[in-house]
Amino acid sequence: MEQVSSTGRPVQITVTDGYDLKGFKGDTPVTFIRAEFSQVVLGDSAKVTVSPEGTAKYNFTSSFEFNPEGGITLDDLAHKPVFLTMTEVLPKEKKQKDEKTLILGQAVVDLLPLLEGESSFETIIPLHPVPGSPLESLRSGAKQCSLEVKVFVAEPLLTTAQILGGNLLKVTLEAAYSVPESFIPVGPLQNYMVGLQVPSVGEKDYPILFKNGTLKIGGEREPVPRPKKWPIANILAPGANDIPNAFITGGPYEEEEGELNHPEDREFRNQAECIKKRITWDLESRCYLDPPAVVSFQKRIVDCRFWPVEITRVPLTTVPKGKAAKFDKTDDESQLSFHGVAYVNMVPLLYPGVKRIRGAFHVYPYLDSTVYEKTKCLFSLFRDTGHHLIQNNKIGGINSPLSKLVVSKNLKEDKAVKEKDIEGRPRPGDMQAPSIKSQSSDTPLEVEPSLSHNPEGQQYVEAGTYIVLEIQLDKALVPKRMPEELARRVKDMIPPRPPLTRRTGGAQKAVSDYHMQIKNISRAILDEYHRMFGKQVAKLGSDMDSETLEEQKCQLNYELNCSGKYFAFKEQLKHAVVKIVREKYLKTTSFESQEELQTFISELYVFLVDQMHVALNQTMPDDVQHAVSTIYTSNEQLRLFAFEAEVNENFEMAAVYYEERLVREPQNLEHWLDYGAFCLLTEDNIKAQECFRRALSLNQNHIHSLLLCGVLAVLMENYEQAEIFFEDATCLEPTNVVAWTLLGLYYEIQNNDIRMEMAFHEGFKQLQARMLQAQVAKQRGTGTVEYIEEGGKVESSLGPWGITNGSATAMTVEAEAAAETSKCQDSSTFLHPSPYGVSQTPATIFMETIRFLMKVNAVQYVHRVLAHELLCPQGGPSCEYYLVLARTHLLKKDFAKAEEYLQQAAQMDYLNPNVWGMKGHLYFLSGNHAEAKACYERTISFVVDASEMHFIFLRLGHIYLEEKEYEKAKKTYLQACKRSPSCLTWLGLGIACYRLEELTEAEDALSEANALNNHNAEVWAYLALVSLKAGRELEAEQAYKYTMKLKLKDETLLAEIHMVQEAVGFGNPSF
Repeated sequence: MEQVSSTGRPVQITVTDGYDLKGFKGDTPVTFIRAEFSQVVLGDSAKVTVSPEGTAKYNFTSSFEFNPEGGITLDDLAHKPVFLTMTEVLPKEKKQKDEKTLILGQAVVDLLPLLEGESSFETIIPLHPVPGSPLESLRSGAKQCSLEVKVFVAEPLLTTAQILGGNLLKVTLEAAYSVPESFIPVGPLQNYMVGLQVPSVGEKDYPILFKNGTLKIGGEREPVPRPKKWPIANILAPGANDIPNAFITGGPYEEEEGELNHPEDREFRNQAECIKKRITWDLESRCYLDPPAVVSFQKRIVDCRFWPVEITRVPLTTVPKGKAAKFDKTDDESQLSFHGVAYVNMVPLLYPGVKRIRGAFHVYPYLDSTVYEKTKCLFSLFRDTGHHLIQNNKIGGINSPLSKLVVSKNLKEDKAVKEKDIEGRPRPGDMQAPSIKSQSSDTPLEVEPSLSHNPEGQQYVEAGTYIVLEIQLDKALVPKRMPEELARRVKDMIPPRPPLTRRTGGAQKAVSDYHMQIKNISRAILDEYHRMFGKQVAKLGSDMDSETLEEQKCQLNYELNCSGKYFAFKEQLKHAVVKIVREKYLKTTSFESQEELQTFISELYVFLVDQMHVALNQTMPDDVQHAVSTIYTSNEQLRLFAFEAEVNENFEMAAVYYEERLVREPQNLEHWLDYGAFCLLTEDNIKAQECFRRALSLNQNHIHSLLLCGVLAVLMENYEQAEIFFEDATCLEPTNVVAWTLLGLYYEIQNNDIRMEMAFHEGFKQLQARMLQAQVAKQRGTGTVEYIEEGGKVESSLGPWGITNGSATAMTVEAEAAAETSKCQDSSTFLHPSPYGVSQTPATIFMETIRFLMKVNAVQYVHRVLAHELLCPQGGPSCEYYLVLARTHLLKKDFAKAEEYLQQAAQMDYLNPNVWGMKGHLYFLSGNHAEAKACYERTISFVVDASEMHFIFLRLGHIYLEEKEYEKAKKTYLQACKRSPSCLTWLGLGIACYRLEELTEAEDALSEANALNNHNAEVWAYLALVSLKAGRELEAEQAYKYTMKLKLKDETLLAEIHMVQEAVGFGNPSF
């Protein structure tokens, strides 16, 4: 064989040994092996005599050249195996000139491992006997004859990028059921064909064809599992038709993705697949998709949900031996009959984790207008390339193993012929220009007039014909999130905190609390006495007389009164006394007369003095009493709680949380900016302006405070101040894109076109510079501009509003602040998430400004910026653009408009989790919980999180509770508790566990919820239910009391509590 060219890489196939072989004559037959690939003979082995034990040493190596630039391609390796044909050489008889040979069997080597990144592999493959071969007569218990084969390439055929980004497409055509009655097995032979087009690299599509379907009368169901077959004709050994380890397994109709998967279709499908005529293929065709082709494949699915799969039949023609057939295109097309089409919905392949779709699809007559309307495709695979197909539609041994020996140099020369052989895989180059335009152009193409009527195709509809098709990918187009293994018990998820002192109620507890307060006050008085007279006592010791003690007592009383400590002690004791009055004496109403009041006071005074002496006489070691542990809520937790209340439109509670943060840290400007953003949401512009100005007063160099003061000034039409704020911002931080854009928008309002253009130009310049800097930083691996990778997930030591220190500190880090601007903007996404997500660096200054404004709820200002984004040459309608529009209308409760814009966003980016998340919010708020559930479930299945996962988990869990899917609700709330625990997440988890009768876990979760917010009536209500079920009377009464005090609004839940109280006989003090 000739040397391989330097541009190609040889693929070597070595047959080392044969096992359990047998010949026609004798126990030691002489055999040789012929290797073929792609209808080209690669070579013959030497003639080897088989040993009496049935083994043979061949050590035969053949090879072909892999050259993707014009020879054997990766796609060839995907769908074409290597055939190894074993032939026996019979002994010469008298007067016989040539040796006589008989074929024993064929073996098939699947080269698929080479497409998985391997450079070599070894396998033992069965040798399938040809009809009449002595290998067929082996007894059933004997071993099957086999060959040991090694495949080797010097280096892997796939690069790392191809391994990671490429994919392998497998299309399996099983059968067409319930075919028209006019299909009869007698008469002229017909070739039943099915074809579809797959996007490939560049502008052309790649055709996949299935030919030579077998027409069957019916009467029994096709067996499962049954092997899939190679789409190659004239394989000599019947067993060699089967693809190794590939089977058609079938499955329930309901689990299919096709059209006939409803319960009402079951009877029809049972009849069609058991009784009626069908055409069977059972062929699997493979197609390798390199990374660009995968992108094209994915984009085509987004652009065209339905792909046309054509079916037709053409008469088989016999080619006279030694004569060339002449074909005329017009005649060819007239032979195309029963031209039908099935519309396969490919969208499920874009679902996270989905690698396979299989289903039954109706066959309709092929009409150009209908096909174009559904698939945006005017190119017919059979009509527009029919002359190629029919030319190859002839009976003959094209793939015969005994074809003439051809050396490897002819591979390239024969490429055009063999790609149009009976395998039905013409080269992409054979596809003409109409296929290019049909996928991307909406203008009619200059093609032959389409059939206005297709009577033969209409027979498919009348017969109810459908094809069963499977499309499978090696890797999912959208990887599915691997969910973390969730703990079975709620306790595993409870964060560590100091154990709370077990509280008891009733009179005993009231007296105990009074004792505790007496002890604490007595210690405080002793400490004060020691501070004032400690040295004097130490000096005098036991020599101190009564006069000195009385004098010290007077001085101590004077000091306590003057310092206010005496009144503080009284206030400290008041709460304990009130509890005694309520719990022990049961006095909760006013007295009817003054005498009754005086009598009660006298009685109470005697009791309190007696109990004071009891407490003072008790021993009080220092290490016995501990301060009651308190639950400390951090500022970030308060911010989350406020955001929860804000989204749930409980603005009063949200204001309480925001104000609590301000009380704790009044000097933290971040708290003022958050509260101001909340005021903007509630359209309280005056209060928002006060907040932003207060923040600016804390740090006059804080860029975001300046910008927000400017925005409020514009909204309140105080334009002179707005100009000062914006210009000051651009001076402090000349690289800030948002500052320049807001300044330009201000000039637009003032009709100052020259300055507007200047500001926008500067903003664009700064954006381009930053994008370039980000690319360089990314290449160097420094990660200084991390937000371009996964916006909204950048962790920064700075607050979400940038530098929050004083002006002196801010001056020292001014240079760093400029580089961190965008990073600071996105670090707060967890608690103030962008509703549309940030998946990449914004292409325009307007989109970056929109993100900033949406984050601070400046919705009134956003629409002006959206208009610029729409008209900007680098901008225009995008997924993010429509998401912002949808968000603004969602805030206004304009659900119809919001849904319209979300549909546009989905068309732009079908795989954006934020689209599905916001769709879920839309349906949830409009009351369509079924659709909301579907959208939320899809959102959480994506690998990349949506920007509002906290509320997605909360609302999905709520829906699960409504639908009584408590196990799913528990898992959903567990994820929410792990990501961002709050009162609502623990409450949902507690409810789910209670409904599952997991009382211990429910109590743990509800206790966590109560610790985070003890003013939630629903938490107390479920704590009451848990206590009732657990038989704890006192705790049940206390929880019920707070439930009623906080005015539980859920009448159904209240009725449930009353029902359980009646069942257990306690829990309601009014009984």
